[in-house]
Amino acid sequence: MRFWDSSALLPLVFEEPTRIEMLDLLDQDDRMVLWWGTSVECHSALNRRFREGHLPIDELQIARDSLRMILQAAEEVQPTETLRILAHRLVGVYPIRAADALQLAASLVWSENQPSGRELVCLDQRLRQVGQQEGFTMLPATTGR
Repeated sequence: MRFWDSSALLPLVFEEPTRIEMLDLLDQDDRMVLWWGTSVECHSALNRRFREGHLPIDELQIARDSLRMILQAAEEVQPTETLRILAHRLVGVYPIRAADALQLAASLVWSENQPSGRELVCLDQRLRQVGQQEGFTMLPATTGR
């Protein structure tokens, strides 16, 4: 079971350079854990790409359907007071945005604050760095993003 950041989910639902690598990770272990806000982040990204003309309407619908199936199959970390306290700590210690702090706090809740040996799938460089500093094994091992 792995925790997936929104940045790593998007290549699963539409064509991006990292798509094959993310599909390979999913094939290795299809049990996903996501943050409660991941669906909003992903829908925001899909709609932004559509508005900017990078995703045709037919591909947008296919991506939405694919995302819906992923979200339904995944385990979801719910927002709690514990998660909020962790996010407060993270923004105090690291130069990350609130959404990234919430995402990482959710992964810490999932790992029961024992991230060593737990895998976090993420393509965002800043979040990868902080996740590694917190003790997660970051996947993929390297990324060109």
